[in-house]
Amino acid sequence: MLNQASLAVLIHEQAKVWGSKTALSYRDYATSTWKTISWLQFSDTVACVSNALLELGVGEQENIGVFTQNKPEGVCVDFGTYGIRAVSIPFYATSSEAQIQYMINDASVRFVFVGEQYQYDTAFRVLKMCPTLERLIIFDKGVEKNPQDQVSMYWDEFLQLGKSKAHAAEVARRAAAVEPDDLVNILYTSGTTGVSKGVTLTYRMYAAAIPANDKVMDLSENDVIMCFLPFTHVFERAWSYWCLSRGCQLAINLRPQDIQMTLREVHPTCMAAVPRFWEKVYSGVQEKIASSSAVQRRLMLDALAVGKRYNVDYKLKGLQPPLPLKLRYKFYEKTIIALLKKTLGLENANFFPTAGSFIPPAIEEFVHSCGIKMTAGYGMTETTATVSCDWHHATKTIGSVGRVLDGIDISFGENNEILLRGETITKQYYRKAEITAASYDDEGWFHTGDCGYIKDGELYLTDRIKDLFKTSNGKYISPQALESKFVVDRYIDEVAIIADEHKFVSALVIPDYNLLEQWARDNAIAFDNREQLCSNPLVNKMVMDRIATLQQEFAHYEQVKRITLLPEPFSMERGELTNTLKIKRPVIAKNYKAQIDAMYVD
Repeated sequence: MLNQASLAVLIHEQAKVWGSKTALSYRDYATSTWKTISWLQFSDTVACVSNALLELGVGEQENIGVFTQNKPEGVCVDFGTYGIRAVSIPFYATSSEAQIQYMINDASVRFVFVGEQYQYDTAFRVLKMCPTLERLIIFDKGVEKNPQDQVSMYWDEFLQLGKSKAHAAEVARRAAAVEPDDLVNILYTSGTTGVSKGVTLTYRMYAAAIPANDKVMDLSENDVIMCFLPFTHVFERAWSYWCLSRGCQLAINLRPQDIQMTLREVHPTCMAAVPRFWEKVYSGVQEKIASSSAVQRRLMLDALAVGKRYNVDYKLKGLQPPLPLKLRYKFYEKTIIALLKKTLGLENANFFPTAGSFIPPAIEEFVHSCGIKMTAGYGMTETTATVSCDWHHATKTIGSVGRVLDGIDISFGENNEILLRGETITKQYYRKAEITAASYDDEGWFHTGDCGYIKDGELYLTDRIKDLFKTSNGKYISPQALESKFVVDRYIDEVAIIADEHKFVSALVIPDYNLLEQWARDNAIAFDNREQLCSNPLVNKMVMDRIATLQQEFAHYEQVKRITLLPEPFSMERGELTNTLKIKRPVIAKNYKAQIDAMYVD
């Protein structure tokens, strides 16, 4: 049953219901085992956090910073903060000094919780440049403090401040005083097009979003949720709060690079993911098929073909598959498909919400063909995550982002821009009155910057207005449409389309270096390093030929004419990627100006 208690008291209310049932689990890397935290333990730690924050003098609606990778401690800080009517501001664990300094100063933060050594070192270095910052609280007791540090304390020391629950009455008073329009979070956007903006999320927004999602998707207290995306991301945050409201167990993945291992250890039923995760799974399966014997390859391809017919052509459309197809699918479901799911750690799969960027139709079709229920969706930080998603008891179409949730009004403006109204939509950017005013029209519609349309009740995305490129010939190009088409190729890891103010479309391509190196060796192409590999004309021709095949459906003026293979991937350190791994096009254009200019030399 969905518990609709305020986030200020949700964990305590759930502890009354679920008691010793596991609420959180995490991997202890020292012992290579998973440790569990019951609802009662979770509630007690949250209460300690609330009391400790009051001991430090935190005021109502004061901003608290949380600078960490996914950790149980971070979740406890969030709910402990809500319990005293304060505001939690999560920072991405990979944020730079400049980003951390900006956010701390923008939000006048006094206290910042830090996860491990990188976060501590980064926060400590900006201490002198942040006039309001008074203290750092360190989660990982293995962090080595700077010898000059006089302001930090470790997590255990912090919890000790609230151990006696001396402020329990004040905690209860503040939790009861929470108003619907009080701030819960300020989430700073990743800033692909300019300065980062603080999106304000309120209790009213979460209270509207959680039951709206619950109404259209099947989640229960029996689900085990792998928390893979950063809690800083609104998708993971809002999704996790819904899961906790349902009494689910959150299995917290501490290290993103270990997700394949932790999936096999936990065997979750659900996980919020971005398309990039499934693109990697797809590439891995394609490589497995390509390297298998002829008999194995034929069986795997047939299993996927049968899975597509059964799940995509019939089940998603609400149709009953014919008996021969059903029997063939049941055979593969117990053999090849079962083995694939077990290899991935997804044999207990319920459903997997997927959003954050455009989902290539080939990837979505593949996941459903494997018998895994991908629930496609669309949302933004400004909309408390979900605007639309695949409703579990309605028909679904590959390529759509589902049906708009109840309580959200949708309209379409100039260039088919998606306009939204409703209680899940933010009312303001933090301390950004001009940007806030520019985001709404006189009728109160929030302008998303995304273009789309509705067909048969389902929402489809077409372009991102700010991402549209205009060639020097006056033709408009949608880079995301091309990029999403190309990344399904197993030799292509990432791609950035170049077209703005140029006479034709080109692309910077990050290849899958391991596969490309193997292809070069198989074709007797000598190379000493990646630079030589990526500049080899035969290697470039092979990749360009594959792109030419993939882009046949696009108009001639939309098609990529030239490519450059890059010997290094795009990097957050160089400012080329956001914290959510979206490319920053202006930075790409600047950092690779020489390579781009070379593609336009006649």
